[in-house]
Amino acid sequence: MKPWLNQSWVIPPKESAEFVCAMEDVLDIYHSEYDQQNPWLCFDESCQQLVKETKEKIPAEPREPERYDYQYERNGVANMFMFFEPLQGGRHVEVTQQRTASDYAHQMKYLVDERYPDAQKIRVIQDNLNTHVKASLYKAFEPEEAKRILDKLEFHYTPKHGSWLNMAEIELSVLNRQCLDRRIPDMDSLKQEIKVWEENRNEKSNSVDWRFTTADARIKLKKLYPSIQT
Repeated sequence: MKPWLNQSWVIPPKESAEFVCAMEDVLDIYHSEYDQQNPWLCFDESCQQLVKETKEKIPAEPREPERYDYQYERNGVANMFMFFEPLQGGRHVEVTQQRTASDYAHQMKYLVDERYPDAQKIRVIQDNLNTHVKASLYKAFEPEEAKRILDKLEFHYTPKHGSWLNMAEIELSVLNRQCLDRRIPDMDSLKQEIKVWEENRNEKSNSVDWRFTTADARIKLKKLYPSIQT
C-alpha cells in the first residue's frame, strides 16, 4: 500500500448511465447546425483572488525584467461569469462581487433580454452547480418575470465529473493564462483587464472546432456505458 498516493478523476472510473446520458446530450448539441432562432452557448463561472502590492514595483529596464516584492495583501475575491459561443467565436465575461442564486438569475436575464432578445429558445450548456437551476430565478424575480425568462431558456447539463465537456471552462482557462496570470489589485482593474482581453478575442473571432462526437464516445469511452444484460 502507498497511502500517500491519490488520484483525481475527471471522468467516472466505471460505467455510469447518468454520465453517458448527459454527455451524449451535450455532444449532440455541439454538432448541431447553427440556428439563429434557437442558439446555444456554454456558461461557466470561476473566482479570482484580488491581490494588492505592499511595495511599489520596480519597472522593467533593458535586459532587466519587472520586479515586485514577494509580499502581497489579499483584497477579496471576485466572481467571473463566462458566456462562450463556440460557433461564432464570441464571449462575454461579467464580473461580480459574489456568486449567489440572484447573481446567476441576473445573468440568465441578460442572456434573454440583451444577448439574444430575438431568439425563440436559448440552449444553455452548464455544469451542475447548486445555483444553476430554474429555482434561482424565482429567488431573484417576481414569479411572472421568472417564468418569462425561463420560457426562453433550455438548460443542458454536463455530467458530474465531466467538466471537460463544457467549452466555457476551456475559455476560462484561456482567460487565466492570457490575462489573469499576474497580481490584480481590485475589481475595477480586473474588469478593465478582462474587457481588453474580451475585445481582443472577439475581434479575432477565436472559436472552437469541437471534434469529439457521440460516435467517438461510444468507442473511446466504451467502459463508461452500462453492459446490457440480455
